[in-house]
Amino acid sequence: MPLKEPYPSAIATLTNLETLLVVVATDDGSYGFGEAAIVEGYTHETRKGGWEFCCKHARDAIGRSCEDAINQWLEHRAHHSHAVAAMVSAVEMAMEHPVLSINSKKAFVPLLAPVNSKTQTLINAEIDRLLAEGFTTLKVKVGFNVEQDLKRLEWIQAKVSQRASIRLDGNQGYSLQQAREFIEKMSTESIELFEQPCLDSDWESAQEIAQSSPVPMMLDESIFIADDIHRAARMRAAQFIKLKLVKSGGLTSLLHDLQTITDNGMRKVLGNGVASEVGCWMEACVAHTAINNAGEFNGFLKTCDRLFEQPLCFENGGVTIPTGYWPSLNMSMVDKFTLMRDEFR
Repeated sequence: MPLKEPYPSAIATLTNLETLLVVVATDDGSYGFGEAAIVEGYTHETRKGGWEFCCKHARDAIGRSCEDAINQWLEHRAHHSHAVAAMVSAVEMAMEHPVLSINSKKAFVPLLAPVNSKTQTLINAEIDRLLAEGFTTLKVKVGFNVEQDLKRLEWIQAKVSQRASIRLDGNQGYSLQQAREFIEKMSTESIELFEQPCLDSDWESAQEIAQSSPVPMMLDESIFIADDIHRAARMRAAQFIKLKLVKSGGLTSLLHDLQTITDNGMRKVLGNGVASEVGCWMEACVAHTAINNAGEFNGFLKTCDRLFEQPLCFENGGVTIPTGYWPSLNMSMVDKFTLMRDEFR
């Protein structure tokens, strides 16, 4: 699915969203769907491996109960969390997982917005537009070049002028020395947190930066299973942990992982900026009950097209979900963007 504009990070610059879409139908007529966009470099998984995993395990699941299939797939979460999440969340939707139901008043969940412009003039215009749209949290990607990142951050902070909070995201782009230089030279004005400046496997650097940084640190790419959350707490390697549905392997697992963050005395952030309406809707439903800050599930705002018959509603800087909302796929749109398809009965 083409993006409205390129989405840059220190890992890759994306121009389209390529996602695995899993659709499940049960014998009693229930229906559900789940997705996972595998960004190679963000995870050890690959698109090819995710596709092969889903096809194999979809075939093997025919005739099993929903619970049995979910339990079987979750055994592979450590190595295939994205593919597992697409499969498990599709079945959880077919089972009408309670977190997906908005049964009382409508839900409103605030979102953050990325600042992608590079020049000061364009940055000023972009921030004016984002603030006018109701965003109060902005994401700024760094991890490219320390001096250039600092200058760009300076322009953004001057324009924001404390009217919004800023989340910095290093996307593993810095060495330890570069991360040290960045935090020593940056202004802390309006900064809520600094996310994953160093490699996901470099826990010692995460620990050092977290304990010397003037702003709270957040781990993202380092976190896949509950043991990673416990490790971050034990090493004091972060004050915030960010989760995504595609890393937790399903809705129930995600809720459990979010509680684990709280139980370990850290703060939680949720959201995938590289997902269609499918993943964004599910994460928004979870955030409605489990999160008290801006969500990062804004991928549906980046694509030129939508996959739902009744598109997710964006207004005043967030997602609004009406009471009783239960989406269905626009199959003509799905067909339009389908590159590969397989079916098992």
